[in-house]
Amino acid sequence: MQITPVCSTGILVRRYKRFLADIDTGSDVLTVHCPNTGRMVGCSEPGSKVWYSDSNNLKRKYRHTLEMVSTSNGLVGINTMRANPLFSEAFHEGRIEELGGYTELRSEPQTLDGSGRFDFLLCNDNESCFVEVKNVTLGYGGGLGAFPDAVSIRALRHVNQLAAARASGYRAVLFFCVQHSGVRTVILADEIDSSYGEAVRSAVENGVEVIAYGCSMNPAQIAVRERLMVDFSPRARS
Repeated sequence: MQITPVCSTGILVRRYKRFLADIDTGSDVLTVHCPNTGRMVGCSEPGSKVWYSDSNNLKRKYRHTLEMVSTSNGLVGINTMRANPLFSEAFHEGRIEELGGYTELRSEPQTLDGSGRFDFLLCNDNESCFVEVKNVTLGYGGGLGAFPDAVSIRALRHVNQLAAARASGYRAVLFFCVQHSGVRTVILADEIDSSYGEAVRSAVENGVEVIAYGCSMNPAQIAVRERLMVDFSPRARS
């Protein structure tokens, strides 16, 4: 995925009101859109080097968008809005081996009970597969990353909907898009949201698949590249 124009750099002053961040550009302090609903644990520290994009849309109140943050554990892509396009691009280019063989990708199909939507439905002549994509930004160091970084009722609902789809005979996949260069293994953040961890483990026991892929990132391009390990081992809450 090309980022055009190439991201500019600055220093993070603060992230606030969930969707805003102030960046010191060297000549000015710029307020930008921060497209991340999580707590951004470890990747919102004031003084961090950041990269931000320019929409060139003068009608936007905040035309710039925070994209990446440099942390002690690696480079982190915090723009959750890029996760689905990254998945779609990788699928169409055949880079997700586990999901090869499908001939069609549909965006935002309804859940079976009609109460919401999944991110994608993959189809071929013999099978349909629901996919829910989650962006991973939480890094613990030592190659370890985790999801979620905040309690999320919405994420929990998606897991339960995947489990329901699998019980109805569909293939169901939870896809972790890991925009964190320091992560090699993804775990479930039980100390943050134990209910989510329990739901994922139960879903896996009943046939839901969990796949994690890491991304290569630079100021001009982000792309899904390599499969990462997923460790379902329970973690004690601190």
